[in-house]
Amino acid sequence: MKVIQEFKEFAVKGNVVDMAVGIIIGASFGALAKTLVDEVVMPPIKWILSHFDLSNLFVTVVPGEPAGPYATLKAAQDAGAVTMNFGIFLNAGIAFLITAFIIFLLVRAVNNLRKKEQEKPTSPTEKNCPYCQTSIAIKATRCPACTSDVTPASATA
Repeated sequence: MKVIQEFKEFAVKGNVVDMAVGIIIGASFGALAKTLVDEVVMPPIKWILSHFDLSNLFVTVVPGEPAGPYATLKAAQDAGAVTMNFGIFLNAGIAFLITAFIIFLLVRAVNNLRKKEQEKPTSPTEKNCPYCQTSIAIKATRCPACTSDVTPASATA
């Protein structure tokens, strides 16, 4: 029973809930970034580089039947050859770099919005007593430290 109680306390702590929310938001943010890269950024890049295909870069480790050389990776795989497909790895690395850069730009934009939000001037909540310089609430009419009248008329007198 004590273990169940401890687990219940652990599961409802703010840190665990915050972490779960962060993971869910992070997964959604990752899906958004992946979609942005796959559907918006990559099509123009693929169009520009359409004559250059890295996915067909491979090394034949064990030839298949019939023996190579093979013009494409698909031909090598159809022949049953064992290949090291470093072109596919290079494509994945390039896609990762592009995705990481897009996520960096998104996080940077969010941080800039957050900075602008923090830079907004806020109205003061405290003022100093003109007689004893104690910090008091802005709406106070009497100083709790020296009991002086601190209404605007008396502060200018």
